[in-house]
Amino acid sequence: MQQRPLGRTGRAVSAIGLGTWQLGADWGQVSEDEALAVLAASVDRGVTLFDTADVYGDGRSEKLIGRFLAERHERTVTVATKMGRRMAQEPENYTPENFRAWTDRSRKNLGVDRLDLVQLHCPPSEVIAAGATYDALDDLVASGAIAAYGVSVETCAQALAAIARPNVANIQIILNPFRLKPLDAVLPAARAAGTAIFARVPLASGLLSGRYTADTTFAENDHRTYNRQGEAFDRGETFSGVDFEVGVEAARELAASLPISVPLPAATLAWIASLPGVTSVIPGARNVSQAGRNADAGELIDGGFDVDAFDAVIRRVYDERLRESIHPHW
Repeated sequence: MQQRPLGRTGRAVSAIGLGTWQLGADWGQVSEDEALAVLAASVDRGVTLFDTADVYGDGRSEKLIGRFLAERHERTVTVATKMGRRMAQEPENYTPENFRAWTDRSRKNLGVDRLDLVQLHCPPSEVIAAGATYDALDDLVASGAIAAYGVSVETCAQALAAIARPNVANIQIILNPFRLKPLDAVLPAARAAGTAIFARVPLASGLLSGRYTADTTFAENDHRTYNRQGEAFDRGETFSGVDFEVGVEAARELAASLPISVPLPAATLAWIASLPGVTSVIPGARNVSQAGRNADAGELIDGGFDVDAFDAVIRRVYDERLRESIHPHW
């Protein structure tokens, strides 16, 4: 598994990381034993980046990661958590006092004195633009509560605003074959600034697994049911904002372009990780099998299939099926 520099932090993280929303909530139930097994399977395959948040299962994801790392005496993993969604996403709630309270809670959940990386969790644009935001984050670094900070964003405009701040270590943004807008300006800007990029929702909430049909359904407590059209939170999060039926057909076309020996999810993760400017891709996993398949993509990055040929297909499918409805947004 390739290890890549995490911006200017002096740390290195794996090209394929692990997103742990699934281990907290909103994807159907995952038992503690299953969650710990997913973490172990990922680390055993070279994954050194766990991405979590204080609201995933109201802290369950953080606590499970903290337990796993303590039991394994694991020191190679960088844990990137997020904060800012424990209250309404209104600018007045992003205060130094709340930042301190949220980070203290995450430190307790993870069982550490200092958090490796804290990302603002898709805050309003006004928060990303405000100098006071970064002053408060710099104070947390100076106090030793956090080692570094970044911003998880919903739009490319937000990403560019955060990249312009000199101490932002990373940007987390949706990037996958159904969401190509970050390739236009965000990735070049991040490379120029030395800012790491974490590609989130890389499989479009499972659409790019290639397993779904137009009739596929999900559990009642799965966001792919209750947020299918953006009813609960930003429409661009679930299925990357793509119409489900259109996404099913687009995924089928992408899969058909690949050699039979290369599954669509692995090809997709490898393609994203191969894009200039991407530091790590953070797919989720609900079980050991999914964790293993995610890690398989790490072997494709250095060869195993024609990334350039797949890139050409991705861009054609995007232009023909998705650009008009997706590119003007986010």
